[in-house]
Amino acid sequence: MRIVIAGAGEVGTHLAKMLANEDHEIILIDTEDTRLKPIDATLDVLTYHGSATSVKILQEIMKKKTDLFIAVTHGEDTNITSAVLAKRFGALKTIARIDNLEYLENDTLEFFKTLGVDSLIYPELIAAREVLSLLHETGTTEFMEFSGGKLAMYVQKLDEKAPIIDKTLAEISESNKTDKYRAVAIKRNDKTIIPRGNEKFLLGDLVFVISTHEGIDEMMITSGKENFEAKSIMILGGSRIGKHVALYMQKTSEVKLIDSDPERCEVLAEILDNTLIINGDCRDIELLEREGIGQMDAFVAVTGTSETNILSCLMAKKMGVKRTIAEVENMEYINLAENSGIDTIINKKISAASRIFRHTTNPNVTQVKYMTGTDAEVLEFNVPPNARITRGALRGIEFPKDAIIGGGTRDGVPFIATGDTIIKAHDMVVVFTLPSAYERLSKFFT
Repeated sequence: MRIVIAGAGEVGTHLAKMLANEDHEIILIDTEDTRLKPIDATLDVLTYHGSATSVKILQEIMKKKTDLFIAVTHGEDTNITSAVLAKRFGALKTIARIDNLEYLENDTLEFFKTLGVDSLIYPELIAAREVLSLLHETGTTEFMEFSGGKLAMYVQKLDEKAPIIDKTLAEISESNKTDKYRAVAIKRNDKTIIPRGNEKFLLGDLVFVISTHEGIDEMMITSGKENFEAKSIMILGGSRIGKHVALYMQKTSEVKLIDSDPERCEVLAEILDNTLIINGDCRDIELLEREGIGQMDAFVAVTGTSETNILSCLMAKKMGVKRTIAEVENMEYINLAENSGIDTIINKKISAASRIFRHTTNPNVTQVKYMTGTDAEVLEFNVPPNARITRGALRGIEFPKDAIIGGGTRDGVPFIATGDTIIKAHDMVVVFTLPSAYERLSKFFT
């Protein structure tokens, strides 16, 4: 595909890195030359120094067929305007990053489509929804549903309470004969492994599991985890993410939100009528103790500073909070934060990039999630008739070794895949893959 990205900020740069590995032709536009120079030096992409709303620049770029135009600058108006212009100049599909929740209402979405903007992306809302799903599924560090909730992916960090420590996958399969869940990957230190029968689970492993709804309780017992209801929540930072999380959770839970900006606190107090808004320094340990941090079920740190979010979550964990979630936008800190004891790391640019990435993949892909802290992806495919994946049992069709099918649904009924599983046309199939396997994997679903 030929893809044009407007904006070389965090989301645009991350997208360019992801897409450059997928054999696409990438063009990146930005007004700041200092942002483009490092990209020129490290990535195989073409860069343009200038405004994404420049008619001259867009006309020049659009002389060649453009499959996708993605506008992710920091300016909402710039994104919408450039996407409208790109559509008029021939872009087949356009996506614009926005900051206004009203634009996502159905009638407004349809209006934007008439203008030429095919899809709108709100990174903070996507990240907030991830936090909300994790507050409901408290036994996992990451969570994603497939096929309307009939299948889900859980990511669990193994601690000393996990019964499967030092056992191989084959041993666990023998003792826990089940067709309700399957481990599809292990992240160990900085390496992601597709496990085979002789692979041992070790203390500190992050294990990626695909499970049916019926298999959740059994899977939790196997990994030594438990779900609990988060009835009291402290949110650090009145950002858009913090506001959205509080707005939803205040309906069922006791919510306290702390922010250092008095004006922002006043605005939040008008919006969040059932949340206690506290104006104070997010780094003030005495303030957090006074507000009962140790009695909280969950602690969500979403200030604009990764360091503050990491340190405050570590302190919350030390003081007995059951569940900690930190927003970490500095990519270099993600592995450090994951290995320090924080339960979950969220990163809005990865979340947004995953949503956009779906538009660049095999047309039979219905969902994509790029896994935080790894280079792996989880994809859901709608299997087309006569696809190569349907030509026999999985163990006999030379499926890529760096990819694995966790399960799927057939006629709405979920199943967990094994080597003897035969995939059929129109199945919905969930696949965990490393980058090395993606090109070969895609050929099995065309």
